[in-house]
Amino acid sequence: MVTLQGNISYLRALEPEDLEFIYAIENDENIWEVSNTITPYSKFLIRQYLENAHQDIYEAKQLRLAICKKDTSEAIGLIDLFDFDVKNKRAGVGIIIQNENDRNNGFGKEALGLVIDYAFKQLQLHQLYANIGTENKASLMLFTTFGFERIGIKKDWNFNNAIFQDEAIFQLINK
Repeated sequence: MVTLQGNISYLRALEPEDLEFIYAIENDENIWEVSNTITPYSKFLIRQYLENAHQDIYEAKQLRLAICKKDTSEAIGLIDLFDFDVKNKRAGVGIIIQNENDRNNGFGKEALGLVIDYAFKQLQLHQLYANIGTENKASLMLFTTFGFERIGIKKDWNFNNAIFQDEAIFQLINK
């Protein structure tokens, strides 16, 4: 996989050196709400995952890329294509920027644009979808900026902070 270049960031394949970065993201309880994680990941499991990260999307049915700042090469987030379905030409997409200081600076927007372009042009997908909590205003705005349309609401779908919350499903059709 070639690196996907943007103006302020780029996306790259995961490397063994990303162990600490991924460990920090996967074990950050503040992020668990958007990733539906409920238990911590060990470094052993993440190391195993990284050892298999060389599998292409057709084999693994998913693709996880590091979002890096162009000026420093620092990894600041992850973007995923998951539930890759070759037959029906679709995949889910998810994104996380680790530190709040790096959010709302265009990195997520640029990364999502790069992945959409890659999914539609290189993978020739027909559609992408995203599951977004209805309280996650930043993600709702980000995905709708690219033309994702809300196609439904899953009522009381996620249990966070002792309350049930709705989750919206968004879809982008490659026209």
